[in-house]
Amino acid sequence: MSLVDSHCHLDFPDFAEERAAVIARARAAGIDTMVTICTKITEFDTVLAIAESDPDIWCTVGIHPHEAAAEPAVDEARLTALAAHAKVIGIGECGLDYHYDLSPRDRQQLVFRTHARAARESLLPLIVHTREADDDTAALLAEESQGGRLTGVLHCFTSSHKLALQALDLGFYISFSGIVTFKNAEDLRDVVRAVPLERMLVETDAPFLAPVPRRGKRNEPAFVACTAAFIAELRGISPADLAAITTDNFHRLFPKARRAAS
Repeated sequence: MSLVDSHCHLDFPDFAEERAAVIARARAAGIDTMVTICTKITEFDTVLAIAESDPDIWCTVGIHPHEAAAEPAVDEARLTALAAHAKVIGIGECGLDYHYDLSPRDRQQLVFRTHARAARESLLPLIVHTREADDDTAALLAEESQGGRLTGVLHCFTSSHKLALQALDLGFYISFSGIVTFKNAEDLRDVVRAVPLERMLVETDAPFLAPVPRRGKRNEPAFVACTAAFIAELRGISPADLAAITTDNFHRLFPKARRAAS
């Protein structure tokens, strides 16, 4: 069985002292492909170096909404140029986070829109972070999708069924993290049951949000297997089938990423 961790943060300090061991444990658990996600344009070189160090680790380029005000402004041309690297398979993560509001909302929206346009220009998927910003996220994606060529994924999805349907209508995929295994996540499990299997991804968002039975520990890519097994049971299919489906989905959405060798 082979799985993809479609969203993790291998550059974060949590992994600095044992990154090689973390990657080895992922491989031992059947996670053959990982995407290490950029959150700060000023740290893109570090993210890229990790991706370059392994044939089955890929990366993205972007600015997290928490960092929208603190990071230097970048335009579509700069993002598109960085995304031309062979190991960069997506734009983001970017989006809107109105829960913490660590950056002003107008700044978040500006940065999000710039990323969406760079994704359209580069023909790469957009990796979207959204929290307590459903209406503005849906509106911006709808506006930027006009004329086509914009696709992507709403990562670590915890939003409403309505937003999931709006994103699916625009051609986006939905990615689920360990949150789906949490005791109080029944509303999210309802979304998991409703999203078409062919539009679903799985992820860790490591080092955050370790799934049950690892909850309370530092998350790592190996643990995506727990989330995938839980979702498979929810959907009434085998873990192997869920793994095959989500792996195919990943490569359909991110065609720039080569499949891991068998």
